[in-house]
This record gives sequence, structure tokens and C-alpha cells, in this order.
Amino acid sequence: MKRILLTGATDGIGLETARMLVSLGHHVLLHGRSVSKLQKVEQLLTALSAGAPIESYVADLSRMSEVESLATAVSEKHRNLDVLINNAGVYVAPDPITPDGLDVRFAVNTIAPWLLTQRLLPLLSKTGRVINLSSAAQAPVDMDALTGKRRLAEGEAYAQSKLALTMWSRELATSLGDDAPAIIAVNPGSLLASKMVKQAFGIAGKDVRIGAEILTRAALDDEFASASGQYFDNDSGQLASPHPDARDPIKTRNITQAIKAFLADTQKP
Repeated sequence: MKRILLTGATDGIGLETARMLVSLGHHVLLHGRSVSKLQKVEQLLTALSAGAPIESYVADLSRMSEVESLATAVSEKHRNLDVLINNAGVYVAPDPITPDGLDVRFAVNTIAPWLLTQRLLPLLSKTGRVINLSSAAQAPVDMDALTGKRRLAEGEAYAQSKLALTMWSRELATSLGDDAPAIIAVNPGSLLASKMVKQAFGIAGKDVRIGAEILTRAALDDEFASASGQYFDNDSGQLASPHPDARDPIKTRNITQAIKAFLADTQKP
């Protein structure tokens, strides 16, 4: 039985992934923004769990202080974690600017998973995994937009945020080396039937189980044990080359340095 923290577990791909993991008997730590939604999901999944533990954690990942609180809550309760799945993501939002001054896409899709991963790395052994939900939509990152100094249109911010996530995944995997958890970026499949796709494109989308199945495989299967630093494209069904910027060591290092610098500034008294 693996202990797995899954962000964005109350809707879409996240909910279906939680359902699969619980059905397989794993100890799943559910994250969501809404207490009521989490309660409903926990009740739903308990019927499938066959006694495996299920826990719920509430946090708004657009607020870095709440990301810190989430990491603290998990760390205080558990000494080890087998898998972190950074699934939570945003495309359309009523409030596009966060209290920290970030575009919400960069906050939730890029910087929050970085911060959560950093805080929880001490709980992950060298056989652990961090699965980062990337996308087929990737665009070169405007560093000023990443750190909130420039505003972008929704689609552009989303595509840049997902490339930035893919870039730091590769950089972190390289910096940690072989004797460390595997850090893997995964495109779960294009235009799946998530709330995000419905909001952004007004279409029903394809079966979310396509995405849930690959996240479950990436979290558990031996085929991904040696895939740290790599990118899995579920549209093609294989490990693939990400955007060229994600293969550029200088650009990937610049992304991580910019994230670190921003977080250092926000944490100053």
C-alpha cells in the first residue's frame, strides 16, 4: 500500500485518479479547496476503499501561505510519503491575480507545485515519485509574466505555466541525481472532460479516465521507476521530447532560480 498525496482531487482527472488509487487499496491523501466537496468525495471513495485510509486536506494553492500550511499539515501527520501527484490546475478564473501578485495560472500550475514538492521532498525516499501534470499546450516562458510583472491572456498564461512546470521538473530531477525520488512531467491527454476543458473551450471532452489511468501508471508502475526528468506524452502514449526550452539546461535553471527568488521575496517579513 502506497501513501499518495493527490492535489486537485475533487474534480475531473483528479477525482477519477483518486477513485482508481483508492480502489487499488492505496492510502490516499486528498487535497481540494472546498471543505464540502472534499467531504462528499471522501464519503464517495470510502465505499471503494476496502478499509484503506483516506484523508482530506484543504488549501487554496493560489496562496503560497496555504501551500506552506498544506505541506506542514502533511509533514506533521506523516513521516513518509510514497508519491506526490501535483494534479491541481487552473485555466479560467474569476480572479486572475492572486494575493501574492501572480497570475493565477502561474501560481497554481507552476509555483505551488514547486513549493509543495520542495517542502515534501524530505518525506520521499529515493524510490518515491513526484508526478507533475503537464500539458500538450506549452509555450516559451515570459519571465516577467511568471513572477507577476506582466499580464497575459488566459491561454498564453496557461501554456507558459505548463512549460515552466515541465522545465522545473527536469531541472529538479537533474539537480537531485539518481539517488532521489523520480520527478516526472506527464501530459495526461489533450481535451479530456475536465471542468477546466469545459470552462476554457465549451466542449465535453474525452473520457477523463484516459488521464487518470496514465497518472496511476506513472505513480505506481515499474515502467516509470527510471523516468526521472523525462516527459510522458499521453497523446502519443510514450516518453517524448518536451518543448525545446525544457531541454535547455540554462533556461530550465533560470526558471527555478526565478521561482526561488520570487518565493524568497514573498517570505520576507
